[in-house]
Amino acid sequence: MRTTLTLDDDVAAKLRAESRRAGRPFKEIVNETLRSGLASRRSAARGQAFNITARDLGDIKPGLSLDNVADLIEQTEGSLHR
Repeated sequence: MRTTLTLDDDVAAKLRAESRRAGRPFKEIVNETLRSGLASRRSAARGQAFNITARDLGDIKPGLSLDNVADLIEQTEGSLHR
């Protein structure tokens, strides 16, 4: 596929330098670099699952409830907690 792509000057310079170093066409270097970058983004996105371990918070003071966090904060820290 043929398309027009505008590269930042520093990116184009690095690609040209890699093309000269490798002795391969600029087009090949651009395609290889894009493939590599896209593959690494996919594998990074999969990453490791985030696990949460539940912990017992112990007994709370009488009159407080963990069912409504906003009310709990209000009761424990006062109205100026914001």
